[in-house]
Amino acid sequence: MGGGRSVHNEGVPPVSARSALSVVALASVAALVLSGCSSGSDDPAPAATSSPTAATSSASTSPSPTTDVSVPAGTELTAPGSTLSFGAPATVVFEPKRGRGTVLQLTVRAVRQGRVSDFAGFILDDPYERNAAYYYAAVSVKNIGQGVVGGVPVPLWGVNDANTLLPAVSFTTRYPRCPSRALPARFAPAASLSTCLVYLSPRRGRLTSVSYRPSQQADPITWTGDIAAPTPTRKPSTPESKPTKKPSKKPAAKKR
Repeated sequence: MGGGRSVHNEGVPPVSARSALSVVALASVAALVLSGCSSGSDDPAPAATSSPTAATSSASTSPSPTTDVSVPAGTELTAPGSTLSFGAPATVVFEPKRGRGTVLQLTVRAVRQGRVSDFAGFILDDPYERNAAYYYAAVSVKNIGQGVVGGVPVPLWGVNDANTLLPAVSFTTRYPRCPSRALPARFAPAASLSTCLVYLSPRRGRLTSVSYRPSQQADPITWTGDIAAPTPTRKPSTPESKPTKKPSKKPAAKKR
């Protein structure tokens, strides 16, 4: 492999030490459990959870304080503090563990708003869930560096109008409206991934951007743009009634 220049990254302090942005309370995120309810069938409804590690894992995959990542020659990193439009790629250093990092190309392709009715079949028994605004972000990730990473969440946060960092919801089962996947266990050079991230904004707060924030000291790279309206809820289709054919009236036979 060809060599390249190196970029040094400083680590993100613990969540409690952050001052520039507030973070959704870990207790609230840990309590976010969308449990399936009975729908009258024998099959259990799907359950989506934001586990106790959902927020902490996003923080723990931030760059390590003392490790350098090799950037391939000719690759230009996106400047910290850049504001991009949805659909524009950013080239960033990603270092989920000390001594293990690479260069990613991240693209927030589009964002649309969801609605509570999207989660029909789930039990929303927590105020955080019932009073949240739901957003779906379509994201592409490509490993354009020389390192192998994986087995961690996609390193993107939502940011709402209260300047709060929103970790993506972690699902334990497939959610068809926004299929969410973490990076595979081995995300090697040239590997790519398309996924969808679900963000819940407390108290129906408006999502203003999606952010890549490698360290507390670095200015985040953010994506902004028009957020699409929720997809209309589909009504169950009913079979169309076929018009009944009227019996043809044959002329009566003449008596001879």
